[in-house]
Amino acid sequence: MAEHAGTDAPEHAGTDAPEHAGTDAPEHAGTDAQAPDEVVRFTSELIRMDTTNRGGGDCRERPAAEYAAALLAEAGIEPTLLERTEGRTNVVARIEGTDPSADALLVHGHLDVVPAEAADWSVHPFSGEIRDGVVWGRGAVDMKNMDAMILAVVRAWARQGVRPRRDVVIAFTADEEASAEDGSGFLADRHAALFEGCTEGVSESGAFTFHDGSGRQFYPIAAGERGTGWLRLTARGRAGHGSKVNGENAVTRLAAAITRIGEHEWPLRLTPTVRAALTEIAAVCGVETDLSDVDALLDKLGPAAKLVEATVRNSGNPTMLDAGYKVNVIPGEAVAHVDGRFLYGGEDEFRDTLDRLTGPHVDWEFAHREVALQAPVDSPTYARMRAAVEAFAPEGHVVPYCMSGGTDAKQFSRLGITGYGFAPLKLPAGFDYQALFHGVDERVPVEALHFGVRVLDRFLRTA
Repeated sequence: MAEHAGTDAPEHAGTDAPEHAGTDAPEHAGTDAQAPDEVVRFTSELIRMDTTNRGGGDCRERPAAEYAAALLAEAGIEPTLLERTEGRTNVVARIEGTDPSADALLVHGHLDVVPAEAADWSVHPFSGEIRDGVVWGRGAVDMKNMDAMILAVVRAWARQGVRPRRDVVIAFTADEEASAEDGSGFLADRHAALFEGCTEGVSESGAFTFHDGSGRQFYPIAAGERGTGWLRLTARGRAGHGSKVNGENAVTRLAAAITRIGEHEWPLRLTPTVRAALTEIAAVCGVETDLSDVDALLDKLGPAAKLVEATVRNSGNPTMLDAGYKVNVIPGEAVAHVDGRFLYGGEDEFRDTLDRLTGPHVDWEFAHREVALQAPVDSPTYARMRAAVEAFAPEGHVVPYCMSGGTDAKQFSRLGITGYGFAPLKLPAGFDYQALFHGVDERVPVEALHFGVRVLDRFLRTA
């Protein structure tokens, strides 16, 4: 498929909007009165665009990409639309900062969403309905809300004549919910020049309110991701009649291998980010930090342990099986898929363990592999993210954490970009944000979006 570069935004793009000639606004200056309304409207309208990614190339992000590009163009920000595959559209734009010596910052969000079965939902997943102060629909938290925040912030800057300190590169990507081959992977491999000067990036899954049930509010900022190791296991044996004794049954061999994987107790592995998370969370909870017995420490942290318990070890979860075609026929081959994740520095251990657990009659390979990430929690950028959250949620406790899954930051790391998870939301008690990722009745409170715009604006102005 030919590559499509350029922009389909209105012809006047970049010609009749303010020229962004202002300087950094003071830290206390906020977004304008229009931004809170825009972030809600943009979230709702993006949700209405069905950008379901079913994998295998079955997705079309172009309507959402064109929508985002037009909103940027209206603000005098020139967007570039790029495709590796027709309909799988990415948007990239750059806002020039006031300090030409400063490194650039990448701010990115994906436009695709995972599938949703309408019959299971209280509202239609692509309605974008706003009811009782909540925006409903697939993508409300993953991650059209953040896309809308980015758009609302930079459009407010255009109206106010604000420029950030450092160049801000905006990227709205395709294909994050699958392989990213048509999205951030394509951009990193084929259009690296668009990200020239970018050394750090921010995106999804951070700075949201986590209530621990004791009145404490945490705001975890992601400073790491486990690596992705999606595996295909293939067992081979001797095909035959289902009524005969068969000691070389491929299904039996596969079942034994995935049982060993599913029941395996992975050894403890603490990365610097997870160590920092355990130390800071324990301090907030008034618990002595004893890293010699992490499992006991997690027990003492109570509900707050959810922020770290999935990232103290590698993992492997069998998820899909495919074998046979008739009940009385023993197949010669059986296949399984495993969702594997490995911590920063833990890939060799992960590979060696899989070799041992699969055994001599089952082969395994990576169906999809991406690196684990690590970001410093003592950087100026992390400190500015912390300060932005604390300015609007002084009662909260900002802590680092490592994502158990992955984001487009993996692909952008190929360009030397250090990634953080920072998509701020202030959420009420009882609102299970993490359960709504890929879950039924995904939704986001309007007030959470208003908070997110204010925090993101404050951070990006001086980042």
